Amino acid sequence: MDVRTETYQWVKSYIASLPRDQGTFLNEAEIAKEAGASRTPVREAFMRLQSEGLLERIPHRGAYVPPLPDSEIRAVMQARSMIETWAVDTLLTGAKPVPLDELDELLERQAGLWSAPVQFIELDREFHSRIVAAAGNAVIDQFYGELRDRQLRMGVYAVSSTEDRAARVVEEHRQIVDQLRTGDAIGARGATDDHLQNTLEAMLG
Repeated sequence: MDVRTETYQWVKSYIASLPRDQGTFLNEAEIAKEAGASRTPVREAFMRLQSEGLLERIPHRGAYVPPLPDSEIRAVMQARSMIETWAVDTLLTGAKPVPLDELDELLERQAGLWSAPVQFIELDREFHSRIVAAAGNAVIDQFYGELRDRQLRMGVYAVSSTEDRAARVVEEHRQIVDQLRTGDAIGARGATDDHLQNTLEAMLG
């Protein structure tokens, strides 16, 4: 892994670990020292993370990680619910191919990352994104990708909220895959709804 990517991953993990209910300014020099990098890759990481919606650049003040209020969390999860339940309905009622092998592989990888919340949530994002992408609407897929980028901190907070939340996420994902495998549209929608509701409750603490 090159220094730019390594620094980007470090800063991303650091941001994800910040308390969600308060805003935080990031000092470029201090972050560079903590990350063991020069200021140039840190500055580049800030720019990349700004494009992903994880921080803001405020003139003369630096990089700012805004708080995540309950209202935003509820709004994001409501949008996710609409898209993800549409996706499973479309896959099973429209006779579209379900990427079961890919989902099984992601579940196996995710089950080994319970102690690495950022990587765990990145695989979580990939799991749900594969389902939405398979439904075949490019506009919805693009919007969903932007929506999921906003959720890294929310997701890390959720899986860190209780000791067993990560294990429960994997089990809930398995239930979704099992329903997709049997072709049960109602069951897949129900499993998706239950998972997202449980995630919302974990995020709100």
